Amino acid sequence: MFQGAHELRAQRQATSSRPVPKVSFEFFPPSTPAIEETLWKSVARLKTLAPEFVSVTYGADGSTRDNTHRVIKALGEQTAIPTMPHLTCVDASRSEVDEVADSYWKMGVKSIMALRGDPASGAGSVYTPKPDGYHYAADLVAGLKRQHDFRIGVAAYPETHPEAPSAHFDIDNLKRKFDAGADFAISQFFFSTEAYLRFRDRCVLAGIDKPIIPGILPVTNFNTLKRFAGACGTDLPKWLSDSFEGLDNDAETRQLIAANIAIEQVLALQNEGVNDFHFYTLNRAELCYAVCHSLGIRPAVEMV
Repeated sequence: MFQGAHELRAQRQATSSRPVPKVSFEFFPPSTPAIEETLWKSVARLKTLAPEFVSVTYGADGSTRDNTHRVIKALGEQTAIPTMPHLTCVDASRSEVDEVADSYWKMGVKSIMALRGDPASGAGSVYTPKPDGYHYAADLVAGLKRQHDFRIGVAAYPETHPEAPSAHFDIDNLKRKFDAGADFAISQFFFSTEAYLRFRDRCVLAGIDKPIIPGILPVTNFNTLKRFAGACGTDLPKWLSDSFEGLDNDAETRQLIAANIAIEQVLALQNEGVNDFHFYTLNRAELCYAVCHSLGIRPAVEMV
């Protein structure tokens, strides 16, 4: 018992000596009044943690274009948080995409998450570039850089994009995006720290020297997680499924487990020199706020 208490104190002391991580948050545009209310409540709570930026998704098939623009505009008017809208190549001409990007720049938005996006017919369908559009994310990055001096983020896949023929091809594609002018990447969510670290090493060997921010997904519904993971190629280790087994009707315990997993994941990555993290909030503040609090992030002076 005394040895256990000693180890716990040592762990707390080690944690307290760590640098406070830098964090950012992702939200998605609301599709109903109830989701809209949840979104703005979450923004109100998480903005007190002074995130580096918040991103707003675009709908992989470009389906939420106007709604994303509206949320970004409202964030700029109601908060001082730097914003980063997602922008995709799907189902839009170059002139249409350039017009959206230009409107963001005039709005004061200086960062964009540049993505290819999923096929307009839905994830799993064959992607066909629009003839008069940007064909792939690297093309979009180059076009955005020609238009304005945006700070551009792109996507990275530690466990390989599901459409990539190989991990080597996937890293080459990521390098093309950096060579086109991308400033940093945000990874797809993952649960294997080793997978991210091996990916980071392979990127360095490929000549990539820009930041690759790990994406962290604290989620309590394992069935939902399986659907997300299946769409993006993320492996779900057995220990993870075991952690949620038998808890379908116990939301409180699921939340505690989800927070603990995310905290452990961040601490393990900090041990490897990582100190920037991007949280996929699913428009909910509770879990991300709890994780950040445990990591030493405290509310700053209220941002207006």
